[in-house]
Amino acid sequence: MNAARRENETAPVNRTVVERRSDRELVITRTFNGPARIVFDAWTKPELLKRWWAPKSLGVTLFSCDVDLRVGGSYRFVFGHDEARSMAFSGTYTEVAPHTRLAFTQIFEPMRAAGEGLITVAFDEQEGKTQVVSHELYPSKQVLDGAIESGMEGGMRATLDQLEELIAALQ
Repeated sequence: MNAARRENETAPVNRTVVERRSDRELVITRTFNGPARIVFDAWTKPELLKRWWAPKSLGVTLFSCDVDLRVGGSYRFVFGHDEARSMAFSGTYTEVAPHTRLAFTQIFEPMRAAGEGLITVAFDEQEGKTQVVSHELYPSKQVLDGAIESGMEGGMRATLDQLEELIAALQ
């Protein structure tokens, strides 16, 4: 057995913690084994987002990813099982503090009438590891309930596992 494999088998597994804090708020916390610079880049650079953002284990692909990373800039992620029946999330960046904080609005385009959510992501680096805390404020209790019922939590956990693998590969 090689040393890298042995180290990987004994390395602690980072858990994703999902906590519903109110009728409209979800908080997701995960620590990644890498510096905030790499984690932030993976959240904001299209060429890196395409490598982790959609849950591949569930057969989902990120077909396109457009990012204008600046306050007032927009983003749009098109994904799905089949490009002909794809869906998209889009929004506008309201805060961009490289390697420490990112805030943006988010609309699930197939349900645009449900309103937009507000997401704030903090990147806190300690001793070469980065804790990411995402506060997601949904437009209503019904929208958050629907997101949870859709299986979003399982997909999110799968994508964050993929992000962990990408961060390891980028170091």
